[in-house]
Amino acid sequence: MEQRVITISGLPGSGTTTVAKLLAEKTKMKYVNVGELFRELADKNKMNLEMFEEYCEEHPEIDREIDRKQEELLRKGNIILEGRLSGWIAHIKKIDAFKIWFDCEREERIRRIEEREGGEIFDKKRETKRRIESEKRRYKKFYGIDLEDKSIYDLVIDTTNIPPEKIVKKIIEKMKE
Repeated sequence: MEQRVITISGLPGSGTTTVAKLLAEKTKMKYVNVGELFRELADKNKMNLEMFEEYCEEHPEIDREIDRKQEELLRKGNIILEGRLSGWIAHIKKIDAFKIWFDCEREERIRRIEEREGGEIFDKKRETKRRIESEKRRYKKFYGIDLEDKSIYDLVIDTTNIPPEKIVKKIIEKMKE
């Protein structure tokens, strides 16, 4: 496996974290979750995730700070970077990376989120929808990126019915091609 930079992106609940951790274990590469960086900033600003998402819509400097960090990590190499825009950052900054996007049916994504975080399924649907809409607005407004555009990815996988271990195997096989 020659590639030393991998990005894994997808909507919440698509399996990015689970697969990225397994892939990092298998490849012995460093793993960074950009969503965790975002959550840490939300905590630092004493806001819940929903409030912070809304705040970020009017404060592009937050996203730009996270993006600079992503670029820095990608340029260092030997990393699996998991984040909604990680593939786009590599693409825009012309950083050689193997870029992966996970598709997953909405109901399955919501089921996974509810299983992971608890709470009511109705609330998780509402929260997830709001979160995705906020991100799509910010990415379009700040970067001109359409999250639906998957043309930049080297591999797009529908993770709805595939166990994480098989997804990791599929990624490794594709990277060897």
